[in-house]
Amino acid sequence: MMVVFSKKDDRNADTAILERLANKLELRTMTDLKVETMAVRKLIKERNGRSAESSQHIIDLLSKFKQVAGVSDSKLLSVLAAPKNLEKCSSLAIPNEFLCPITLEIMTDPVIVASGQTYDRESIQKWFQSDHKTCPKTRQTLSHLSLAPNFALRNLIMQWCDKNNFKLPKKEFCLDTTGTSNKCKEEISLLIQDLCSSQLDVQIKAVMKIRILSKENPDNRVMIANCGGIPPLVQLLSFPDSNIQEHTVTALLNLSIDEVNKRHIASAGAIPAIIAILQNGKIEARENSAACLFSLSVIDENKVTIGCSNGIPPLVDLLQNGTVRGKKDAATALFNLALNQANKTRAIKAGIVKPLIQLLLDRNLGMADEALSILLLVASHPEGRTTIGQLSFIETLVEFIKAGTPKNKECAIAVLLELGKHDSSFILAALQFGVYDHLAEVARSGTNRAQRKSNSLLQLMTKCEHIPQSCLHSSYAHK
Repeated sequence: MMVVFSKKDDRNADTAILERLANKLELRTMTDLKVETMAVRKLIKERNGRSAESSQHIIDLLSKFKQVAGVSDSKLLSVLAAPKNLEKCSSLAIPNEFLCPITLEIMTDPVIVASGQTYDRESIQKWFQSDHKTCPKTRQTLSHLSLAPNFALRNLIMQWCDKNNFKLPKKEFCLDTTGTSNKCKEEISLLIQDLCSSQLDVQIKAVMKIRILSKENPDNRVMIANCGGIPPLVQLLSFPDSNIQEHTVTALLNLSIDEVNKRHIASAGAIPAIIAILQNGKIEARENSAACLFSLSVIDENKVTIGCSNGIPPLVDLLQNGTVRGKKDAATALFNLALNQANKTRAIKAGIVKPLIQLLLDRNLGMADEALSILLLVASHPEGRTTIGQLSFIETLVEFIKAGTPKNKECAIAVLLELGKHDSSFILAALQFGVYDHLAEVARSGTNRAQRKSNSLLQLMTKCEHIPQSCLHSSYAHK
């Protein structure tokens, strides 16, 4: 998911990755996508302009899956965007440029924000009221929050409506919504007061309820934070009761899904306390602590704080000794944290290489891709290459290049290429295990990225002065 959403990763358009993700989500056929897009349309309508960023992520992902299923963008968006008065007229599709990127409904009052993007006025105002200062579509921070009417686009929309005999939908206002919101706000405020109660059972009930509310929907996460719920939750992390710790760290994990809350949680001093639970808590609390650290580490400054707070060693311990779920939570967190160079060094010193190789050897865990992805980061560091060189790792790498999944092969070749760029002895060792033929095969029939990496590695082999040319043919293999 991280690769597909990334704007910088060179793998984000690779068909193999999209196919793998589509298979995992069971969104492979036209029927699958139609069912999913109708469900997404219902979700976006229920959100009513809130959580536009995550809505856009979902829409972007569905658009990418059309490459796998052969569904055009216009067909996909028309299913997502068709309002009620168009559902009976499948031949009439609204032009994409007339749709608000937040709600995917036709715009009745288009306005331009500082980034130059156009949104429906009501939708973008709700976005700003949710304490966002970014453009939902481009993600860039806006220099100001002023709105300029887009008269030219509005005229085009009106002309299209007249030509197609289409009436712009009237905005529906529900008096009940404010009442429901106020009632929910009152409930949350009372729960936050109970977090500070002197009675243990009252605190446990309150934190359990907040855990559930923060899981249910995005609006609750925003409201809990706006009502001041984060500081008392952070204080409860240090409470000497394992049940309270588990529910509290899980509630903070749920709250951290909101981008703004990630900063609030970190600034409230939660990270050291979360790391303490990761070290000493019950297994579920440790797993959720690892997941929470991953969520917080999306913010670059939080990566630094987690590393400086000694959060890497307990994650490596969970990677080595945790349950399957714990290993996966730890691997996800460590991958993100190791994107920071200082954290990469800390992870290597904490002994991350050995458990990663154990994950590769235990095929039943199904974590080869995760392990190889982290090893690729480790291989870019001198100390990481030294550690890898001391272990019997290259033969395992060659086995994945030979018989792994397309994704396994892609990652394994990338790791070997990174190692070989800095030390030709890794390439020589791989040649002794018969890697040349396997690379040549991947270069012919692998994924786009695997083909590029294979060709780069083959070229590197021919340039290495310390490798005899006699090694570079199919008969050369380890005896």
